Amino acid sequence: MGRRLVPLTLDNLPDLPKRCRSCVFWELDPVSGEAAIKAGTPELEKEAWISAVLLEWGSCGRVVYVDDIPVGFVLYAPPAYVPRSTAFPTSPVSPDAVQLMTAWITPGYQGQGLGRVMVQTVAKDLLRRGFKAIEAFGDARWKEPACVLPADHLLAVGFKTVRPHPVHPRLRLELRTTLSWKEDVELALDRLLGAVQKEPALRPL
Repeated sequence: MGRRLVPLTLDNLPDLPKRCRSCVFWELDPVSGEAAIKAGTPELEKEAWISAVLLEWGSCGRVVYVDDIPVGFVLYAPPAYVPRSTAFPTSPVSPDAVQLMTAWITPGYQGQGLGRVMVQTVAKDLLRRGFKAIEAFGDARWKEPACVLPADHLLAVGFKTVRPHPVHPRLRLELRTTLSWKEDVELALDRLLGAVQKEPALRPL
């Protein structure tokens, strides 16, 4: 089973589920989001948001492929690009952190460790870019797939609660604590994604 995690661009945006392509829950503030839905332009707003973040900040997501079939994605950005985050009772996201906005794995591919690999891939990307942490708002009463990730899932992949709340706690993953397992993560990712083929070691005659 070949797994690949590819940076999200406007070219592979159509590989996201249709309801996610037209969802601007995080990308716009509540009033602008409502207006975009009424005007029938949420997909255009989503494209404009991704385009702006790519140009100004860089990679803001990954798309997961298994045997070239898109089966999931993850979105993340600094809180300045995520207007909806200020509407949460446990905001703001810490200034040294990037916000994990949302993620999705297609039913049938869940429970195979893809969620953990996605978080590790984001952590690896942000470590390279000099960030200290990832933060996310969790849903403590999660019942079905939605824009806000289940708090239990975030805790299971290494996040810790930094601002408790009965519904929307804010959770944080310290990237410095991942340094100790960074090599293991890279090795695991290389094996999973086939990203690196090492040169054979030269042996003395």
